[in-house]
Amino acid sequence: MSKLYGGIEGGGTKFVCAVGTGPDDIRAEIRFPTTTPKETLAQAVDFFKGYGDLAAIGIACFGPLDPNPDSVTFGQILPTPKPGWTGADLVGAMRSAFDLPVGFDTDVNGAALGEYRWGAAQGLDTFIYLTIGTGIGGGAYVNGRLLHGLLHPEMGHIPLPHDLARDPYEGNCPFHKDCFEGLASGVAMEKRWGQPAGTLPADHPAWELEAHYIAHALASYVYTLSPQRIIIGGGVGQNESILKMVQQKVLVLLNGYVQSPAILENIRTYIVNPGLGNRSGVAGAIALAQLVDEEK
Repeated sequence: MSKLYGGIEGGGTKFVCAVGTGPDDIRAEIRFPTTTPKETLAQAVDFFKGYGDLAAIGIACFGPLDPNPDSVTFGQILPTPKPGWTGADLVGAMRSAFDLPVGFDTDVNGAALGEYRWGAAQGLDTFIYLTIGTGIGGGAYVNGRLLHGLLHPEMGHIPLPHDLARDPYEGNCPFHKDCFEGLASGVAMEKRWGQPAGTLPADHPAWELEAHYIAHALASYVYTLSPQRIIIGGGVGQNESILKMVQQKVLVLLNGYVQSPAILENIRTYIVNPGLGNRSGVAGAIALAQLVDEEK
């Protein structure tokens, strides 16, 4: 029989815990609001206690966080705007409750791994998974491994050209104001236009501006990481009004500089939505559990 794994998709508003072997084999799942670390992690522990035959647990969580197993703060949330979560020890909580290997990474790196194993990145060795929703974050899979480096990529906080005459909105990021997340997240869209992004009609000027910002960010990622594919998830990123506009704007911005048929001839299969839909995150958490089990 296949080994069973536990997965935690830790979001700023909700946690999703699942048990299974992959996105097509989820044996049990639970969702609950992200409240305090103590209460939230206790609910996760209680859920997994119902399954005594798990091989490992994977955690794909919002950050910033410390994914370095050799660090004294491995498994913890680093200083974050999320009240009460700075210093929260997610890996420590799971290790205290279960004698199991625990995999740990960002939510977007986890989703990238899920897409690599079962989704739109199968067969690739270098690609990006980007989520554009309440916030913006990116995971990178480079030369067959998730990218960490100093800590982990923060693709949502790159600076973008900001034409204040065209877009006088100052930006929403508490650290940088008008970085990518500050200008193009779901929260930024709602504050700029006075209503949630999901309620804006397809012909609203918000979408052209949003595509403009996303395309500038993607062009930068193409130049710096040379991904074989870019996968865009999240509630805003998967809006049907946006993908085609982003594809065309990226072509214009690159202006033929990157001479690859993947971009010049096949942009529609180069910039895509997730193959796993909204299941990338929880599938990625299970994939992190499988990875740490394979490496033990």
